[in-house]
Amino acid sequence: MTTPAESTETPGQQPETGLRADAERNRDRILAAARRLYAAQGLGVSMAAVAREADVGKATLSRRFATREDLVTAVFADRMDGYAAAVTEALADPDAWHGFTGYIQAVCAMQAADRGFADVLTMTFPAAKALEARRAEAYEGFLRLIDRAKDTGHLRADFVPEDLVILLMANAGVVAATGDAAPDTWRRLVGHMLRSYATPDAPLPPPAGAPAPTALYRAMVRLSRTGGDVS
Repeated sequence: MTTPAESTETPGQQPETGLRADAERNRDRILAAARRLYAAQGLGVSMAAVAREADVGKATLSRRFATREDLVTAVFADRMDGYAAAVTEALADPDAWHGFTGYIQAVCAMQAADRGFADVLTMTFPAAKALEARRAEAYEGFLRLIDRAKDTGHLRADFVPEDLVILLMANAGVVAATGDAAPDTWRRLVGHMLRSYATPDAPLPPPAGAPAPTALYRAMVRLSRTGGDVS
């Protein structure tokens, strides 16, 4: 039997395994809270708001994630993996033009599903090495995708990689502005942009329908109430 004199634990102190479990639970709660807030509101959410949503103190948040970049990297690691995988899948498509258009639609759909990720794709995070490495990997794949699509004769010769960045910025703005009022508006934008990238004889998917006037009106009212700030 272990006597009090032989015990190595301080009264009231958790065993080390208990402390590790608590730390892991706190990390999971922080990540879940950040995912919810970023998905709904974008990356403008403060670290303090994440701590409140997770019901942890600011010090606890700082111990788990010292910087905003650390938190963003952890939250969006799987999304960036999906982003890189999308271009790999597009390159594997035997129809290079179909792979190109499918990739554009897939990435814009990722933005529409998560406002935070929409922001991630239009920003850079120099301190987030892992995240930026995945972005660079996807970019290199997209360069190959452009070359393959141009070889088909369906992608305009004057299309440049920067055009994708412009599209992602525009799509992020549409996703943020329309919100729940007209959530599929981004599809219309992407359809118009694909037509602008294509040569006259290029096959294209049918364009998405325009949002209902009442839905766009609700989105405009929403914008007016926030003074144009949709964060």
